[in-house]
Amino acid sequence: QVQLVESGGGLVQPGGSLRLSCAFSGSGFTNHGMGWYRQAPEKQREFVARIPNGGGTKYGDSVKGRFTISRDNAKNMVYMQMNSLKPEDTAVYYCNAYTVNRNYWGQGTQVTVSS
Repeated sequence: QVQLVESGGGLVQPGGSLRLSCAFSGSGFTNHGMGWYRQAPEKQREFVARIPNGGGTKYGDSVKGRFTISRDNAKNMVYMQMNSLKPEDTAVYYCNAYTVNRNYWGQGTQVTVSS
């Protein structure tokens, strides 16, 4: 069974940076694509970024050029570096692991961008 645990959220001022981490436990990390989604209050969950198991990355339009997703296959970890944060980036951020047949989610970590 796959389990995902996010960390690294917090309160940051506009223009600041945060680095989110996601720890993957279970088997077959390298068989899973990994991603980040977010959900702001009273809004639908939104795609942020993903990095497939075969490499390459994809980003949502609202974070392109500011966020960078990466993975460390030796440590079963996924990261997201978030720079130039804006108040509209405030949300709960969820780690996602996926294959063709399955989807797994973490519990989420809160990111608040405010002065």
